[in-house]
Amino acid sequence: MKQSDYLMQQYALIKAWENEEPGVVSKTFGKLLSPVGKLISVVVPEKVIESAINAANAAAQYLTDTDDVLRDGKVESIDELRTKNLKLCDQMADSVHNWAIGVATTEGAAVGFAGLPGLVADIPFITTLALRTIHKIGVCYGYVADANNEEEEKAFVLGVLATANASTLGEKASFILGLKQISLLIQRNAWKKLAEMGTANLLAKSIVSVRQAAKLIGVNLTKRKASQSIPFIGGAVGAALNASFINDIAWAARRSYQRRWLEENKVIEPEASVDE
Repeated sequence: MKQSDYLMQQYALIKAWENEEPGVVSKTFGKLLSPVGKLISVVVPEKVIESAINAANAAAQYLTDTDDVLRDGKVESIDELRTKNLKLCDQMADSVHNWAIGVATTEGAAVGFAGLPGLVADIPFITTLALRTIHKIGVCYGYVADANNEEEEKAFVLGVLATANASTLGEKASFILGLKQISLLIQRNAWKKLAEMGTANLLAKSIVSVRQAAKLIGVNLTKRKASQSIPFIGGAVGAALNASFINDIAWAARRSYQRRWLEENKVIEPEASVDE
């Protein structure tokens, strides 16, 4: 397949993913386990998830290993991947995707047998793994948080996290629009300028707060993990649910960074405006 054909094929897949309904628990199943879900939210409150997000995001540049990406990408610096070859980036992202699912599955099975008490450790762990997965997939496409771009890159990561945890297609579309706006602001080097102006109205609309992300994850994981709270059967359920959650996270990261890569390389036109 020609490189140009591959790029357009991936763009079509990005559009398909953007229009895909979020993977959520059925209403009937959710109602049946609603009392358990409420108990989970007491045992693992949003503040715990918020702390996990803050800690993982703060340590991202130290926790995210780049040596394997530099080696497999055959580049001297991560930035080179932003213009090198999308197929190569996709292959490396796929490896990260599979690694993350493996880690999530193993941990979910281990703590799932403990039932509800196991969720106290499981939910912060899976939240941290989600952030690490997004950051590492970003590295595969040439995007890494450092002292010069830390604020905007972490805002993009939170946007991906929110998108993966959206409960409706409309909510998902809103977060995707925010990601498109953040991407365009970064491309135009307008992020810091807007922040310094103090008007930052567009920034406020585009950025997902840590608190908002924690709430979304709390709702999503509570629905998914209600059945995991049942001891003994929770091991198999925990493994499957953790794998499903991280799979959603990884695809959101891959499609979001793919779009950003395609826009920066002028393969597609930006679908957002920063003139508001």
